[in-house]
Amino acid sequence: MSGDSLDEIRKIFEEECIEGLDTMESGLLNLEEGSAGGDVVNDIFRAAHSIKGGSATFGYKKIADFTHLMETLLDLVRNGQKSSTPAVVQLLLGCVDCLREMMEAIHSGEYDEARIADLMRLLEAELPRDGEPEAAPPTGAPAASVAVAPAQGWRISFRPHEQLLRSGNQPLHILRALSELGDCVTRSDVSRLPSFESLDPESIYLAWDIDLTGTVSLAQVREVFEWVEGECDLSIEPLGVPESAPAPATASVAAVVTPVAVPAEPDRRAADRRAPAEDRRKKPAVKEAGSIRVGIDKVDNLMNLVGELVITQAMLSQFGRESAEGLDLMGLRDTLEQLSRNTRELQEAVMQVRMLPVSVTFSRFPRLVHDLSAKLGKKIELEISGEQTELDKTVLEKIGDPLVHLIRNSLDHGIEDEATRIAAGKTAHGTIFVSASHESGNIVIRVADDGAGLNSEKILRKAKERGLVAEDEELSRQQVNDLIFMPGFSTADVVSDVSGRGVGMDVVRSNIQEIGGRVDVSSTPGEGSVFQITLPLTLAILDGQLVRVGTQVYVVPLLSIVETVQVDRERLNMITGQSPVYRLRGEAVPVVSINRVLRVREEPREGAVSERERLLVIVETGRDIVGLAVDELLEQHQVVIKSLENNFTQVPGTLGATILGDGTVSLIVDIAGLVRLSGVRTDIGTATSAAA
Repeated sequence: MSGDSLDEIRKIFEEECIEGLDTMESGLLNLEEGSAGGDVVNDIFRAAHSIKGGSATFGYKKIADFTHLMETLLDLVRNGQKSSTPAVVQLLLGCVDCLREMMEAIHSGEYDEARIADLMRLLEAELPRDGEPEAAPPTGAPAASVAVAPAQGWRISFRPHEQLLRSGNQPLHILRALSELGDCVTRSDVSRLPSFESLDPESIYLAWDIDLTGTVSLAQVREVFEWVEGECDLSIEPLGVPESAPAPATASVAAVVTPVAVPAEPDRRAADRRAPAEDRRKKPAVKEAGSIRVGIDKVDNLMNLVGELVITQAMLSQFGRESAEGLDLMGLRDTLEQLSRNTRELQEAVMQVRMLPVSVTFSRFPRLVHDLSAKLGKKIELEISGEQTELDKTVLEKIGDPLVHLIRNSLDHGIEDEATRIAAGKTAHGTIFVSASHESGNIVIRVADDGAGLNSEKILRKAKERGLVAEDEELSRQQVNDLIFMPGFSTADVVSDVSGRGVGMDVVRSNIQEIGGRVDVSSTPGEGSVFQITLPLTLAILDGQLVRVGTQVYVVPLLSIVETVQVDRERLNMITGQSPVYRLRGEAVPVVSINRVLRVREEPREGAVSERERLLVIVETGRDIVGLAVDELLEQHQVVIKSLENNFTQVPGTLGATILGDGTVSLIVDIAGLVRLSGVRTDIGTATSAAA
């Protein structure tokens, strides 16, 4: 096998290990105290077993040895010989964390040896000591399942079915695993081997009789063959017991007896000792996998659409070979419409390939709530819904940290302690709700809690103390709640490592706005708070309204537009020290000039509109609205967003750029960023209305 192929398989193994660790963590969090067996424990055990087997195959002996101890403890829990107490679950969760760190360090080999040794000692302390009898099997379980062989070991007859290789199993891995348990000698049976002409490369014809010597339990031997149950004929008997009957097909066993040859693992520590310390520090860390697992149905759909596109292209080529006189214009028009339809469907199919369920991000929250609730001494439950809602992979990667901030704040600030909740007539345990859903073409994620809610009086007092709000300034309840998103704001009386340093909530809002979304908060004192994040389905394509300002054409995200109105000069007013405002149905709307904010020189243009002919595009930014002054509304387009950072630099107030049908480049307006750059007060409408 070539080095490139091996590296590709290794990458797949590493990705599967990460998935296995997620399965283990999720299962451990769901594992109830005292549960013995069941699907949950089996899933955890299988994940550990897969990681151990793969690690041994690729020579990661430290990971294999570490996982083997975890697997042994999980086997005791699975067989009812060990109770899944909170201490055991917490130990295994710590081991999962350690395994994640070991996976990140496999390329450098720089493991945290002290932590690994400490956890291995704790794992060994949970296992029966040498000479100590194992606990009795659970009621109804066969006694043989925990039997221990006499000193001689076991005689094993292993006869794989022909199709075993097709299920991905490899007999060599099984023989290697047996050799790790004790001294292993095999006798190969070639009686089923056909002539060379009849060989099927995907079938297996060999069989083996194995003598395994050493003090090894029957459970350990059966565990090795766990993955091939039903795909082989297997017989296991103690070596000291005479065979009552020959195993199937043993009459033709070859007389050659050879030990199992197991490839030696390279001495990584010796290599590290030879390499200078500075070289070891320069070894690359594991890079995040830039891959997406795609369902075969999505791939099939793509193939069908590409086929349709090829057919349409062939039809257009036929038109190109015809003379101008004989050209079928009606047929050409129909073919171009078909091309447009195929292109649109192909675009939608490609976007579907990029979509992933939000469970990819939500899966980290149960562990977060589990650890922090224990640290804070609170009883808190987490309820998740809508985890199969799909979102673009790029958006999904950017919302993880903001959501973690929101949940941490709900845990620390939102949910009260047990005594306070009981005194308020609530249940002793608090609940955090996380949900995702499709709403009006967007993805809406809500993080809610049933805690004390936001203390508006305390928020306003703290804001005035910090000079964020003037002493005589009056704000609505919603405006007071929005103060928590201001940089440096915090109501925490004590700074902890959980929260209270005045960072986090402002980062949440800015990070969400950077990807074209918004975050809103609503709260009821004594009942809890709800943080709502509204996100675009994708960052690659958006529906836009083209507008002309002077000689420039801009793209305004269609979802941000509320309405468009013709400017009435009598309703346009200037407020001292502020931007112009437009009175719209009794509310004063701040007016923003795109060219002025982006510092684009307005060149004279033939046929320029007068002030009276200008239009005002009313757009939303969070809970507030502003008006964008434009000269003309053009067509609506679905535009592909191109980043400016690759070749130029990021332009503040824009999401990027796009190429229009005539080949010109147009900037895509970032509404929230544009308003921040303009410096207009978005609450001016409320204040002006109140004054009127």
